[in-house]
Amino acid sequence: MPRANRHYQAGQVWHITHRCHQRDFLLTFARDRRRWRYWLCRARRRFGLCVLNDIVTSNHVHLLVYDRGLGEISRGLQLTAGRTAQEYNRRKQRKGAFWEDRYHATAVESGDHLVRCLTYIDLNRVRAGAVAHPGQWPDSGYCELQAPPQRYGSVDHDALITLLDLSDLPQLQQERRQWVDQTLADEPMQREGHWSESLAVGSKAFVTAFQHALGARTLHRSVDCCSEGSYAWRAPPAAYEPVFPAKKPG
Repeated sequence: MPRANRHYQAGQVWHITHRCHQRDFLLTFARDRRRWRYWLCRARRRFGLCVLNDIVTSNHVHLLVYDRGLGEISRGLQLTAGRTAQEYNRRKQRKGAFWEDRYHATAVESGDHLVRCLTYIDLNRVRAGAVAHPGQWPDSGYCELQAPPQRYGSVDHDALITLLDLSDLPQLQQERRQWVDQTLADEPMQREGHWSESLAVGSKAFVTAFQHALGARTLHRSVDCCSEGSYAWRAPPAAYEPVFPAKKPG
């Protein structure tokens, strides 16, 4: 079975997709989706995982993170996925794999491309027909943003404000609502596979630079235009390693 593509490059925004084993609906119940987000919050507090957005669906998760280069992503994902699976299997008296063997990571350029990726994640459940608006799916970074908890939030709103060059949380809340509402009004709800299946998405210059940074063995793969102003470097059938090596601070 091919492993999901995960190329490591520090100081980068990554869109991570992780599916349940054989795409089973193991996250159907809200209690299990909440536990995944609980452990995501713990990963943020324990390892400094910088979460920019997330959503938990019935059979997979989307996670947008910023890599600070301290190995926090690999350790954070291991904690979140591992504890969620352990709790579920123990409660259900179930054995066997909970997750697919590997998650997939796509490098995303900041600026407009980050905005598009944020909105694409926010609208996941709308595209699936589960809800009419992202605000109706509580197990998400969008809902957390609009009603931030006083303690133990999963998303690093300050980091997102900085990356998007905004002034404060109220502006971020307003902008996110406008991006979602505009997309709902202007565009048909369809899946855009480049966000979950490519190695990098952004301007042609960004994607090409990312491609060259990974070395000569990857240069034969084409960079394709996936939408107006956006380019994607598509993933091959098999994957490369290493990815997000566990590196201790200092």
